[in-house]
Amino acid sequence: MKANEASNHDAAHGHSSRLAPLVLGAIGVVYGDIGTSPLYTLKEVFNPEHGMPMTHDNVLGVLSLVFWSLVVVVSLKYVVFIMRADNRGEGGIMALTALALRKVNPAGKLPWWLAVLGMFGAALFYGDGAITPAISVLSAVEGLAVATPAFSHYVVPITLVILIGLFAVQKHGTAAVGALFGPVMVLWFFTLGTLGLLQVMQSPAVLEAVNPYYAVEFFVNNRLFGFLALGSVVLAVTGAEALYADMGHFGRKPIALAWFAFVFPAIYLNYLGQGALLLSNPEAVKSPFFLLAPEWLLYPMVILATAATIIASQAVISGAFSLTRQAVQLGYAPRLTVMHTSEHAIGQVYVPAINWTLLVAVCALVLGFKSSSSLASAYGIAVTGTMMIDTVLAFVVVSSLWNWSRPLAWIFLIGFISVDLAFFLANTVKIVDGGWFPIVLGVSVFTVLATWRRGRAQLHERIRTDTMPLDLFIQSLFHSPPHRVPGTAIFMTSNPDGVPRPLLHNILHNKVLHERVVMFCVTIEDIPHVSEEDSLRIEELDFGFYRVYLRYGFKDEPDIPRALELCSERGFLIEMMETTFFLGRETLIQCSGRNEMAPWRERLFITMFRNAGSAVAFFKIPVNRVVEFGTQVEF
Repeated sequence: MKANEASNHDAAHGHSSRLAPLVLGAIGVVYGDIGTSPLYTLKEVFNPEHGMPMTHDNVLGVLSLVFWSLVVVVSLKYVVFIMRADNRGEGGIMALTALALRKVNPAGKLPWWLAVLGMFGAALFYGDGAITPAISVLSAVEGLAVATPAFSHYVVPITLVILIGLFAVQKHGTAAVGALFGPVMVLWFFTLGTLGLLQVMQSPAVLEAVNPYYAVEFFVNNRLFGFLALGSVVLAVTGAEALYADMGHFGRKPIALAWFAFVFPAIYLNYLGQGALLLSNPEAVKSPFFLLAPEWLLYPMVILATAATIIASQAVISGAFSLTRQAVQLGYAPRLTVMHTSEHAIGQVYVPAINWTLLVAVCALVLGFKSSSSLASAYGIAVTGTMMIDTVLAFVVVSSLWNWSRPLAWIFLIGFISVDLAFFLANTVKIVDGGWFPIVLGVSVFTVLATWRRGRAQLHERIRTDTMPLDLFIQSLFHSPPHRVPGTAIFMTSNPDGVPRPLLHNILHNKVLHERVVMFCVTIEDIPHVSEEDSLRIEELDFGFYRVYLRYGFKDEPDIPRALELCSERGFLIEMMETTFFLGRETLIQCSGRNEMAPWRERLFITMFRNAGSAVAFFKIPVNRVVEFGTQVEF
């Protein structure tokens, strides 16, 4: 019995020792965005320009709305429900879309509206990725103006320097500074909670705000103004979708434990402290967060807040890189240059095109809006739009995957979509004042994703219909066999039943056929990862032809040299130095009348196609083993 108890104790200790670093990592990465919301949420709600009177009942009403928003949106919707809808351990809008599509119609006919929702949700994420660094860092640096008004003119330049530096170091990766994220954010949340608690102890009456009565009374007393205030209250839950998006890195349990045991109490204590401060000193509305700290702590708080906002921005930027990589793998975006910044963590990637595009957008936001209060008008549309899409996709999953009864599934949908829709509608009044920016950015990205997806499908169909069947081609070789040369020829193809065009060009121009012809058919599955034992299948055909089927998940890296090693391990030996890769390079020629797309979309697709990254780099094929054949395709 004692031995068993000791064994159980050791197992529990080992489990807790593995759990602690994951919880620390989740605090550092997952909660950066939502953890910096106290910098500007209450200040924006009671911004004098919005006309919300700062009465006792209104302060308690807003604090009650913040509490129940955190409970319903973050705790219930994301932590309790949506995080259970994982795609083999992975989360995020792309993973959820793939899961919903697969469960709705396993036969492969995709409901178009689900695919559109997933693409638009991904597009909105880029809007969030541009606004979060701008508003977070700007609101932190504004603390300097609170400490000394003389710094007011330097807030925007300092913010730009910090942001440019942040984006400039992305190519070096975050591994070196990533270890600091957890401890810094722990210090941040501890400071938030401590400052809030000290103020609450002076005015404990604010604790009554957890009573939902005050939220209801707030709407009754303020009516339309109360509803519109939701457009600012939603700032308290921005970043909630990061819990789901980063689930694959840390797991559901560490993220949930970090939220309920540490992050949620610390954040809400700070909101309560700010509310207590506003009740005792209404003038503090100009910056309730920084004025919550004693004067001697003001400059250290600015430094700590800046560090926290940089970490929050880093998480969003890294998320944009990961989302782009997934979009490329799943065929929603053209191939882009993707650089790995870590030898150990495959998920740490850097996409130069996205990095510099985001930097331009972020700097334009800072220069255009100049303050966090002005920028808050642009914040919310993208976030609430993404939240609504998450709810709809999760509804599909709970009704089809979890086999919930129809009434229960509809209760889930109506309950959460009502909250999301209320936040979204309250934010629509911000469109004129800046909310148009994330909408324009989101629609632009969506147009690119949808055009690429549709254009690729039409191009593949056109090539497929013009392709000779492989079985007939092999049979014809028996009647008039070409000259065979030693070695292996590998042809990359997306159509395993057709003859690759480079193969026909090779016979036409070189008049030879290698003694062994291998066609590599690569498929990207709608699951995050495919194990090596399941990733490869070899099929032998006649006349020295072979088909090799390669399967990758949307978070895997296609690696042809590694695939050759796997072939050798299974008895199909392929020597790299005796192998030539034949690739096709299509040049699209716009041909009016042949396409279903509008002419401007045809031109957009052709432009993207011409500028897409090289297949050689994408599949990691040694450049000195590649022969490319060019061909023109009317599109």
